[in-house]
Amino acid sequence: MAADSEPESEVFEITDFTTASEWERFISKVEEVLNDWKLIGNSLGKPLEKGIFTSGTWEERSDEISFADFKFSVTHHYLVQESTDKEGKDEESEDAIPQSMQDLLCMNNDFPPRAHCLVRWYGLREFVVIAPAVQSDAVLSESKCNLLLSSISIALGNTGCQVPLFVQIHHRWRRMYMGECQGPGVRTDFEMVHLRKVPNQYTHLSGLLDIFKSKIGCPLTPLPPVSIAIRLTYVLQDWQQYFWPQQPPDIDALVGGEVGGLEFGKLPFGACEDPISELHLATTWPHLTEGIIVDNDVYSDLDPVQAPHWSVRVRKADNPQCLLGDFVTEFLKICRRKESTDEILGRSTFEEEGREVADITHALSKLTEPAPVPIHKLSVSNMVHTAKKKIRKHRGEESPLNNDVLNTILLFLFPDAASEKPSEATTSIDNSNPPPEGEDYTLYNQFKSAPSDSLTYKLALCLCMINFYHGGLKGVAHLWQEFVLEMRFRWENNFLIPGLTSGPPDLRCCLLHQKLQMLNCCIERKKARDEGKKTSPSDNVTNAYPGDAGKAGGQLGLDHLRDTEKEKGEVGKSWDSWSDSEEEFFECLSDTEDLKGNGQESGKKGSTKEMANLKPEGRLHQHGKLTLLHNGEPLYIPVTQEPAPMTEDLLEEQSEVLAKLGTSAEGAHLRARMQSACLLSDMESFKAANPGCSLEDFVRWYSPRDYIEEEVTDEQGNVVLRGELSARMKIPSNMWVEAWETAKPIPARRQRRLFDDTREAEKVLHYLAMQKPADLARHLLPCVIHAAVLKVKEEEILENIPSVKKIIKQIIAHSSKVLHFPNPEDKKLEEIILQITNVEAIIARARSLKAKFGTEKCEQEDEKEDLERFVSCLLEHPEVSVTGAGRGHAGRIIHKLFVNAQRLTESSDEAAAVVLPEEELKRSGYPEERRQNATSDFPPPVGRELILRATVPRPAPYSKALPQRMYSVLTKEDFRLAGAFSSDTSFF
Repeated sequence: MAADSEPESEVFEITDFTTASEWERFISKVEEVLNDWKLIGNSLGKPLEKGIFTSGTWEERSDEISFADFKFSVTHHYLVQESTDKEGKDEESEDAIPQSMQDLLCMNNDFPPRAHCLVRWYGLREFVVIAPAVQSDAVLSESKCNLLLSSISIALGNTGCQVPLFVQIHHRWRRMYMGECQGPGVRTDFEMVHLRKVPNQYTHLSGLLDIFKSKIGCPLTPLPPVSIAIRLTYVLQDWQQYFWPQQPPDIDALVGGEVGGLEFGKLPFGACEDPISELHLATTWPHLTEGIIVDNDVYSDLDPVQAPHWSVRVRKADNPQCLLGDFVTEFLKICRRKESTDEILGRSTFEEEGREVADITHALSKLTEPAPVPIHKLSVSNMVHTAKKKIRKHRGEESPLNNDVLNTILLFLFPDAASEKPSEATTSIDNSNPPPEGEDYTLYNQFKSAPSDSLTYKLALCLCMINFYHGGLKGVAHLWQEFVLEMRFRWENNFLIPGLTSGPPDLRCCLLHQKLQMLNCCIERKKARDEGKKTSPSDNVTNAYPGDAGKAGGQLGLDHLRDTEKEKGEVGKSWDSWSDSEEEFFECLSDTEDLKGNGQESGKKGSTKEMANLKPEGRLHQHGKLTLLHNGEPLYIPVTQEPAPMTEDLLEEQSEVLAKLGTSAEGAHLRARMQSACLLSDMESFKAANPGCSLEDFVRWYSPRDYIEEEVTDEQGNVVLRGELSARMKIPSNMWVEAWETAKPIPARRQRRLFDDTREAEKVLHYLAMQKPADLARHLLPCVIHAAVLKVKEEEILENIPSVKKIIKQIIAHSSKVLHFPNPEDKKLEEIILQITNVEAIIARARSLKAKFGTEKCEQEDEKEDLERFVSCLLEHPEVSVTGAGRGHAGRIIHKLFVNAQRLTESSDEAAAVVLPEEELKRSGYPEERRQNATSDFPPPVGRELILRATVPRPAPYSKALPQRMYSVLTKEDFRLAGAFSSDTSFF
C-alpha cells in the first residue's frame, strides 16, 4: 500500500485553462443582456426634432448582473420614437456610422432643460449604463475601471451592438462615466474630466479650443472649422425691489367681526414667503464658428443682451409656508388628541367653592321642600346658565377665548341672537336667499360634509380659525362647550337653530350636521305642541303634531284607550307596545283628568255598532269621490303622525337589532311588527276620521294596489265593479289584519308619539356634550376640506391656470372616495391636504410672477396677453424661451430686473462704492474695461456651458472623417469636460 501511494504524492495539480473565469462570465452576461434587449446591429432612426429630448417620452429597462460577488445593474435608456420605413434602410450602406455618432453633431437639442446627464453632455437618444447595484458601492481603482472598459469593449465587438455602453466609476455623486461605441470600422471613446478647482486657462473659450484641438490631434494643416454653441446662465436672487404681495395676517386685529385680519367663515389663502426664490436666465449662442467671436482671459464678446436666444426658468422655494395648508393641517392634528373637553379646560371649573359645595344626597330634598323660589327657576336651562357663570368665575382671566372674540363668533354662528326677540324667527334658514343649486354648492354630497351656508359649515371654519389663531386646542374646547350650552338653551326655550334646512336629517351630510337637524326637528315639534296648548279649547281643527289637541273628544279618546287596555289580555301583546317609547305621554293635563273621570262609563261601549256612531275626529280633507264600502259615507284622509326622523347612527342601530332577530319565521314576524308602529298609528287615525270603516277602505287609501276591482255582471245583467283585497292581504294571521283588529279609533293628537322629541333631544344634547375635541374634528374635517377646495377654486378662477383645474378635479375625486368612509386613514387625509397645499403654492407662484413681470401695468393688450402667456408657461414648463430675446417685451423686463438687482448690490458694497477719482479716470482709459463696465448690467454668470463639434479624420490623414464633440460646464465649484472622440479602426 505504501509503495502504491508514493507515485500519487508526486502528481502536480493540473489547471484547466479551458474553463471560464469570472471575467469571462461577466462579459458573457453583458452579451446575453444585449441580445435579450435586441440591441444588435445598426438601427438608424429619423433625425431628431427640436426639443424632442424634453417633450418626448423616455423609457428605461433594467437587469442585474454580477462580477464575482460584486453586483452591477444594467440600464437601457432610450427615447421612444416611431419606427422608420424599411425601404430607407435598404438604401443605406452597410458601413454607415452608428446612429449615436450622428447624434453627436445634431444641434437641435443642445442644452435640454430636463434630461439625463449623458443626454445633456453627448446628445444621445439611446445608451446603456452599467453601474454598481448598491448605492454605496463604487468602482474606485484605476485597474478595475480599465477592466470594466475592456469588458464592454469585448462585449460590443462580440455582439455587434452599436448602442453606446457606459460604465459609472468613482462615487455616485460625481456622475463620472466612461464608455465606448463601436460600429463597422469606427469607434467612439467617451471620456470625462471632473475637477473641483478650475485651471485659469480653461475658464474661457480660447483655452477650451486648445484642449479640443490637442485631443483631436488632427494631422491636416488647415484644420476643419469647429462649430461652437455657448450658453451663459445668470441667476437673479434679489427681489427686494418687488415686495411679496401676501401680507401675513395680523393676529391681534379684531374689528367688526374680523379676527386675524380675516372674516369668520372665510379661510386665508396664499404663501407667507415668496414662493419664487430665483430666476435663471440662460443666454445662448447656438451656432458660432471659431474666429467670429473673441473670448479669452482679457476680453469677451459674449454680451448677454446681444445673445440671439434667451430662455428663462424659475426656481421654486422649497415647501413655502402656505396659510390655507397650515390651517387645515393644524386642524387635522386635533384628530390625534385624546383629551376630553373637561380634561382640557380643567375639572375644577365645575366644582363649587367653600360652602356652596353640598352633599349630593340633599339634591332631591332641595327640589321637593317648599321654597319661595318659583318652580320655573329650577329648569335645566337656568341650571346650565348658573353653571356657565361659575365656569367663567373659576376661569377668571385665564379663559382661552376672550369675551370679544367669543361674542363675535357666537353672533356669526347665531345671527338671530342679535335681535331682541329671537323666538320670532320661525324659519331655520333665510328664505330670501335660496341656496344655489350649482356644482360648488352640491359638493357637500360628494364630501359628506354640510352645505356651505349651514351652521355646521360655519362652526367648522370658526373652530379651524380658533385653533390656529386663538388658544389652540383649549380655544376649540371652550367654543365647543359654549356651543353645546347654546344648543341646550335653545331646546329649553323653543328657539330654532339657524342655518339648518327644515325637515328630517339629511343623510348625505356628516353625522354632526344630522344631529343638529334632529335637534331642530325636536324643537319644532316641542314648539308646535306648546303653541297647541295655548289654542282655544273649543277649537276642533286638528294639528299634524302629536299632542296639539284641544279638549274636544277627550272622553271618547279615553273610552278607546280603556278598550285597548281591556283587550290586552285577549289579543296578547298590544301593538302599542311596539312603539319606540315604553312610556305613555299625555300632553294636556286637563284632558287627562277629564278622561279619568269618565273612563269606566265609556269602557262599556266597545261594540262595532257603537263605534260606527262615533263622532269623526282628526279629518284632514275628503279623498276625492271615494266612499266607505259599508255605509256609503265619504272617505276622509286623516291627520296622521309624521314618521320619526332618523340619523344614520340610529338607522345602523335599528338595522343591527333587526338583523339579530334572525331569519326564522318567528324572527321575521317579530321584525315586521317592530317596523309597523307607523302603520298602526295610521290605522287608528283612519278609524277616528272614518267611523264605521273597514280594512278594505283603509287599503284603498293606504295601498291602492292591494285592492283589486273587477267588472262583473250581476243577476239583473248590469255591469258593476266588485272589489276585493289582494292575495297577500288574505293570508291568515296577516300583519295588516292583526294591526286593524288591534287598532282603536284614536286621532293622531291623542296617540302615543311615534317620535318622542323630548327623549331624542336629550340624547342629541348628551351626544354633543360627550364629544371630545378629537371626535369633533373628525366630524368637521370633511367640512374644512370642502371649504378649502371651494377656496382654491375661487382663487383659481382669478388666475385661470389650466394645470390647477386638472389638479382640483383630482382632489375632488380623491376626497369623495376617502371622506365617504366613516373613519378615513390619517395618511389619506394628509395626501388630500398636501394636494390642496400644492395647488395653493402654484397659485401663489402665479401671483408672484405676475407681480414681478407687471402684467397688470401693461397698457397695450397685445403685450399684456404675451406677458400673461409667458408667465403661464413658466409655471407649466421647466424652461421657456423669451420671444425676441433681450429686445422683446419680456426680455426688457428681465433686463430691468437684473439692472435693479445690480444697482442694489453695488450700493450695498461699501468697498466698491468708495472709489478714488484718479483711479476712476485711470480705469475709464482702457477700452476693455469700458466694455466690461457696459456689460455690468448682469452679474458674473453662475454657469458657462460650451459644446465644440468638428468632423475630422482620426488618427491618420487618410482615415474616415468622423464626428468629434466636447462638452464643457463651468460653475462656481465644479468643472467638467465630457468628450466623445471618434477614430477609424480600419485605416489608421
